[in-house]
Amino acid sequence: MNIIFISNNSDRTKKLRLTKANIILISGAFVCIVLLLALSLNFISLRYAHQIDIPAVRAVLVNPLEERHQKIQTHMQENLNSMASKLGQMQAQLMQLDVLGERLAESSGIKSNDLFMMEAPGQGGVYHALPSNEFTLSEFNDKVEELSNLLIEKTDKLGALDLLLRNDRLSKLIVPSEMPVEIDWFSSGYGYRIDPFTGRKAFHEGVDFSAPTGTPIKAAAAGVVVYSDRHPDYGNMIEIDHGNDLVSRYAHASKRLVELGQIVLQGQKIAEVGSTGRSTGAHLHFEIRHNDKSLNPAKFLKKPG
Repeated sequence: MNIIFISNNSDRTKKLRLTKANIILISGAFVCIVLLLALSLNFISLRYAHQIDIPAVRAVLVNPLEERHQKIQTHMQENLNSMASKLGQMQAQLMQLDVLGERLAESSGIKSNDLFMMEAPGQGGVYHALPSNEFTLSEFNDKVEELSNLLIEKTDKLGALDLLLRNDRLSKLIVPSEMPVEIDWFSSGYGYRIDPFTGRKAFHEGVDFSAPTGTPIKAAAAGVVVYSDRHPDYGNMIEIDHGNDLVSRYAHASKRLVELGQIVLQGQKIAEVGSTGRSTGAHLHFEIRHNDKSLNPAKFLKKPG
């Protein structure tokens, strides 16, 4: 390739001949200059962009950087918000586990302090400097999710156990096992005996507790009062339904302290000993009936030790 230069001040011409090698060399030099300019511009944009006061240059250099930085910040904030929400849920689940632990300890008779329910578990051991990798944000998020699922599973299992214990405890409270009066012996037992009025053999459907008039009569178990009235034979009588067709009967009272439909608790005072109805003296006649058939109360009552 030949390039001819013509000057206005001279009639002479100059000729420059470019070979293929010269063209390749010039093109390479041009590419290198462009790359150097691009790298320099990139360095300046990263190092000194915040110090540039020229609006046009700042618009070209700073805005893309701020946009990229803003996207990174937004992504990180979204991840932090997600993890914060999961940590809040885990904190609520831990509080629920603390409550369940306290309740289970109470139901089982274990002191809650013995279980260290409100303290972090002790940890320790020999340190071994082994190669390790830092947690990535994704791995940390997976660990939080795994721990959250584990807490949910543990909460469900403890809740089921708590329900079983409470049902077992409740079933004990509705079985008539509490002594109705504070006396540990019967003046007349369950079964056949000589009737005190006729002198003949007759079946006694309950047990009698001889006690002074006015002695408190207590509910042998929790339940609902289904009878509280005067009876021709039993005198002042109260019946409590404990569920499952199980009823306890309290007869010959001098005073009734509960009404029909009232809910009573085990050990609650419901009447006072007397001698009303078919009775020879102050005492409590106590029965336990299932499907309106009498059962031996001695098999239910726990006599005080």
